[in-house]
Amino acid sequence: MTAPAVSCLLPVRDAASTLGAALRSVLRQTDPDFECLVLDDGSRDASVAIAQAAAQRDPRIRVHRLERAGIVAALNAGLALARGPLIARMDADDLMHSERFALQRAALARHPDWVGAGTHVRLFPRPDVGDGMRAYEHWLNSLRSPEDVLRDAFVECPVAHPTWLLQREAIPPGGYRDCEWPEDYDLFLRLLQAGGTWGIVPRRLLSWRQGVARLSRADPRYRTAAFTACRAAFLATGPLAHSAEFVLWGYGGTGRALCSALRTHDRRPSHIVELHPRRIGNRIQGALVVAPERLPEIAEGRPIVVSVAGPVPREEIRGELERLGFREGRDFFVAA
Repeated sequence: MTAPAVSCLLPVRDAASTLGAALRSVLRQTDPDFECLVLDDGSRDASVAIAQAAAQRDPRIRVHRLERAGIVAALNAGLALARGPLIARMDADDLMHSERFALQRAALARHPDWVGAGTHVRLFPRPDVGDGMRAYEHWLNSLRSPEDVLRDAFVECPVAHPTWLLQREAIPPGGYRDCEWPEDYDLFLRLLQAGGTWGIVPRRLLSWRQGVARLSRADPRYRTAAFTACRAAFLATGPLAHSAEFVLWGYGGTGRALCSALRTHDRRPSHIVELHPRRIGNRIQGALVVAPERLPEIAEGRPIVVSVAGPVPREEIRGELERLGFREGRDFFVAA
């Protein structure tokens, strides 16, 4: 049997109410050269029957029943079963645009150095999308290039997992890891740390369903503290690998949480940058509080980590650091 160009991994657990529509959106792709692996993670509803009925109508759907072991085990089982050189992701409650595979494959063909490409998203149903998620959607859809993805890699996972199309050969041995933090952000950062380039197809090619039942709402591995732990681990082995000390700009709730997580990796701030004149000259957990103007004096040999909430403060600090002669990705790194 000829191997397809794309193997789409679609893990399922008790998704009978949405799986049929998700599969129909896969099957209406204008690029037909794919297989869709439905990886049933021990469903107890009609999910398997729905998937098997779809497979009978279209052999590109392959159904695999697994023991209930979680999404990481299901995804790794899918990687072992996949026959295509490109690995796509899809969730059982989302919908993909009919041109998704065609446009992503074309992007990877134009850029063979990319390890993968994501797309923009539309969150739905709109009444369930709160202000915070609308802001997140706006941020995701503002990223349009590999440079944008690299710049914001430690802010949040900048490529939505259900939109991924990966070069299979780039995926490290063992595939996804079962960590204390999100498996997708972990794999994204591992690929990035290995020197991989991530691209974006700047079109909304996935409708990303929101709801209280989503794994990201229920599992502790997807809470804010878990994302912070993930960032800290990769900062410690990446930008901060050769420096036990760093300069921290931002000691609000976001900066404090990241600083605390970095301490578990023996990375501590030597200085904390602050704008409030009454705080300058004080010490916070041993770190001297300084004004931004002192950065050229104190940051030599020490990386600067910017950790503030919100895109507007981040852009203002980026502008000030660039004005002072610092280069992002070399001298300073922005994290949330």
